[in-house]
Amino acid sequence: MNYAHLFTGEAAAAEEQPAKQAAYRILLVDDEPGVLSALRRIFRQENYEIVTCGDPIQAVNLLAGESFQVIISDYMMPGMNGGDLLKQARSLQPATIRIMLTGHADVNAVISAMKAGAVYKFILKPWNDDDLRVTVALALQQYELMQKNSALQRTNQEQSKEIEKLAKFSVTTRSQLAILLNKRNLLTTQQVQELVRLQQLQRKEAMIKLIVDRGWLTEKAIHDVIGKELMIQQVDLKEFNVDSSVAALVPAALCQRQFIMPLAANKKQLTLAMADPLDSGLLDDLRFVTGLEVAPVLAPMASIHAKIAEVYKVGASELADLETVIGSSDPYEGIEIVIDDDSSLESVEDLLRDTDEPPAIRLVNSVLLEAIRLGASDIHIQPRAKNVMVRLRIDGVLTDKIQIPHNMHQSIVSRIKVMAELDISERRRPQDGRIAVKTPQRMVDLRISTLPTINGEKIVMRILDRNSAVLSLEALGFSANDLVKIRYAADKPQGIVLTTGPTGSGKTTTLYSLLQSGATPEKNYITIEDPVEYYLDAAGQVLVREKIGLTFPLVLRAILRQDPDVLLIGEIRDIETAEVAFHAALTGHQVFSTLHTNSALATISRLFDLGLKPFVVATAIEAIIAQRLVRKICEHCRAPHVPEPELLQRLGGQFAGGIKSAYKGTGCPACFGSGYKGRAGLYEILAFDDKMRHLVAGEAAITEIAQYARSKNFETLRDDAYHKVANGLTTLEETFRVLGPE
Repeated sequence: MNYAHLFTGEAAAAEEQPAKQAAYRILLVDDEPGVLSALRRIFRQENYEIVTCGDPIQAVNLLAGESFQVIISDYMMPGMNGGDLLKQARSLQPATIRIMLTGHADVNAVISAMKAGAVYKFILKPWNDDDLRVTVALALQQYELMQKNSALQRTNQEQSKEIEKLAKFSVTTRSQLAILLNKRNLLTTQQVQELVRLQQLQRKEAMIKLIVDRGWLTEKAIHDVIGKELMIQQVDLKEFNVDSSVAALVPAALCQRQFIMPLAANKKQLTLAMADPLDSGLLDDLRFVTGLEVAPVLAPMASIHAKIAEVYKVGASELADLETVIGSSDPYEGIEIVIDDDSSLESVEDLLRDTDEPPAIRLVNSVLLEAIRLGASDIHIQPRAKNVMVRLRIDGVLTDKIQIPHNMHQSIVSRIKVMAELDISERRRPQDGRIAVKTPQRMVDLRISTLPTINGEKIVMRILDRNSAVLSLEALGFSANDLVKIRYAADKPQGIVLTTGPTGSGKTTTLYSLLQSGATPEKNYITIEDPVEYYLDAAGQVLVREKIGLTFPLVLRAILRQDPDVLLIGEIRDIETAEVAFHAALTGHQVFSTLHTNSALATISRLFDLGLKPFVVATAIEAIIAQRLVRKICEHCRAPHVPEPELLQRLGGQFAGGIKSAYKGTGCPACFGSGYKGRAGLYEILAFDDKMRHLVAGEAAITEIAQYARSKNFETLRDDAYHKVANGLTTLEETFRVLGPE
């Protein structure tokens, strides 16, 4: 800063102000004015310059003369569809991030986006404003990264050229490999002299390559000698994930010529895979170029070249992994469906190649992201006769989302199997696996199940959110009467509490709420699950792995030697697990577990069927919770509704006598037009007192046990549903879907 004016009295010279960064420019293209207004309204508080266009042809003209960082386009438009528009946008402005909006069941839009659209992301209509706002922000970050990567790439290319020039003059005849092999009588003196002469003539050739090419020794024999003499570790390069910043330390051309590959780096040392770690001249050059001490490890030349091809990709700064050239042909043209009962003729190499096809990768990634965004619990990829349907289970209900051509099915299956480390060549038997997926929003675990069908392999993926918060007992939706019962059972220091119901009815969520309701640092908590659905730092959590023999009974017996206070067992599946669990409950441990039965009373009969003795069941159980999940009415569009008398009669129980008030969602953007948002639990709780234990131990009839439970204010699932319908929490139709007729 210039302070001269303070002494001379002259006017201060205008300070140079840093150039203000221009606002990001976003082009919105849609033939519906209402959609354009809604999109513009989303970004009204952002520092973006928004340009709207209702005609795709006009949008192409704009792109030819003006620059934009992001373009958001509809798919179905007159004159030109969104796929063709984005193709032209890519050719005119390759760096522009392209986002497509489409109807949720439009197969052409999805295929264009995945296989032919050069699209950063596709978003289903109706969209979520916050999601779209975040998507655009991430897209702009991607744009900035691309610009920086392009600049870095240009700089690296210039530096590589300089290093290439220097490398021509570098000493490459200082490898001691030939001398070492001569001392071990593996090379003759004449061969060593020939190698020195050849390397002087061909400076680009590495010493080890000259030896192997002439057939004097095999590479394995050479590496065995180096490993024994110098104690240098041999590594498998497939196990290394090389960071781009590490790869940038050494030019690709130098790596290819000298058979080297940088693997990892810290502030002082570079770990370098080498085919010939005795090349002291090369090591000196690399110390000078990188400014780091070099720690060599051994690797085969073929593995090094494969790793170089994998890491040093041309044009990696562009969206190469998200883009592909758009196709004009209809995805359904030329589809042939071949159903073969015998094993496929495709090789494992063909299947692995299919998994690397960009459309398969992008389609799988997009399906996963869309399922997570919509809060789905399961993804079904179901092959049918003429297409493959992707279905999402949202709030307990399966919904068709995307149709994809049958000729992409095997690539998608192979991609998912590779991610889950399953056998891609095995298509005749079911397989199970797991995937950990990191999305921009959160980490989720996927439990994968494959099933061979007549149309191909069906895949179901259960989504388990690692960051899911454990709900309190009050938040689960227990009635006041049931809450008293469940708290009483959870406060007992010993005994077993069982939750029952079908798969996906929220049993594990209830167990974790019970476990956490009385959690204290003085107790030792251990869980055994398959899979782990919630992550608790306060508990020791064990994942059951049937493939290696780590079963429920085996883990349970080992845990009892770990001095536990509270046990959570994911599921009682067999008599062996049941006996150990009930034995633990009888010996001073508090046990929480699940069982698959239709009602609380049916659980007693089920335990007898497993082989447990009546007095063991009567003594150990503190409470049985039967539950179901129903969809909640959207609070934004809830309206009074007159129930159909026929439906009330079919529901039976208290419903048959009529209901004073009922509600229904009319559909709004908040619930994506379904009228439902979120889920609530229906519960029935069978609490055990002395009289109940006496009845169970005496193997009384279920009707007698039910009659006594009724006298103690026992309410069934249907009774709980009646109260929640009357309070406007759910609908009669949803209750009928979950509970059925009486």
